[in-house]
Amino acid sequence: MNLADLPIFAICGHSGSGKTTLIEALLARLRGSGLAVAVAKFHAHRIDVDRPGKDSDRLFRAGADVFLQGPDEGFSRTLPAGRAPVLTLADLSRRYDLVLVEGRKPLPCAKVWLLGDGERRVPREFAGIVASLSRQADRAEITWNILQSWLPAQWRRPPAYGCVLIGGGSTRMGRPKHLLKSGGKTWLATTVARLAKVTQRVAVVGAGDVPRSMGEVVRLPDAPGLRGPLAGILAAMRWAPWATWLVAACDMPNVSEEALAWLLATRRPGVWATLPRGPGRRGVEPLLAHYDFRARGLLEDLAAEGRSAPSLIVDCPKVFAPEPPADLRAAWENVNTPEDLAR
Repeated sequence: MNLADLPIFAICGHSGSGKTTLIEALLARLRGSGLAVAVAKFHAHRIDVDRPGKDSDRLFRAGADVFLQGPDEGFSRTLPAGRAPVLTLADLSRRYDLVLVEGRKPLPCAKVWLLGDGERRVPREFAGIVASLSRQADRAEITWNILQSWLPAQWRRPPAYGCVLIGGGSTRMGRPKHLLKSGGKTWLATTVARLAKVTQRVAVVGAGDVPRSMGEVVRLPDAPGLRGPLAGILAAMRWAPWATWLVAACDMPNVSEEALAWLLATRRPGVWATLPRGPGRRGVEPLLAHYDFRARGLLEDLAAEGRSAPSLIVDCPKVFAPEPPADLRAAWENVNTPEDLAR
């Protein structure tokens, strides 16, 4: 991913132009909209954020990266590690809905320029400026309106990929479910074809056999050391870490292009995953669902804790659990046994 494709927005201007004041005003609105926001502030000189003589300052000056954690807040102070700042901003975009940057004028991302006293125009050497705002302008209102249209569009820039999970044992069915046929086509072929209509690429994940006719489809093994559908989902997300994923299990023969398009349409700022909930059901369905690239961190945490049910991320406030429209609900019907198949 290019930095310009991520939700990174810069507030630029010369010293004293009002950058911090504007960001402070924007944060109240952004947080009120439920968005998780990070602010990256770049300095030209050494940063001094701790009092000399304090334990954390002594440890930092002794050569350690220092992380402070309290009951309601945390703080980190790190030494130069040879990484370019753009990598740090990309890392932040995996953990936040929006990254605001104060300063960093040459950054290749969208930005507003705050005109200082006596300044008439933006310096010509800086690109990506979507607006220049004088002190007399209502800077907070204008920038907020820019973000209202820019941020949703930015969230739709990552490619949408499809993932078909075929790694289950099919013990209750007695034969591989992805090779069952309807209308002369295997369920696997049907699911791949429907995903291909709404995504840019489809991968089949798992150790099951795949017909020769599907030899050009991307095949991925389950993530090593993991089990269940989490192993397949994480295999896909590790393979293409900047993609938005539509995940479909192989035992949902009624999956439709319309249902997949509805899932993809739930992609918006603040939604890291969409796990649909059936009518009157307490649980969610994680195997016909949408996973933004930010959801990978939630799933990796499950894997690290030895928990294998992707549905457990539903407790995160960034996970959306709506009921699908009534005319699409059949797409979420599982077929696990011969009795289900006959019905």
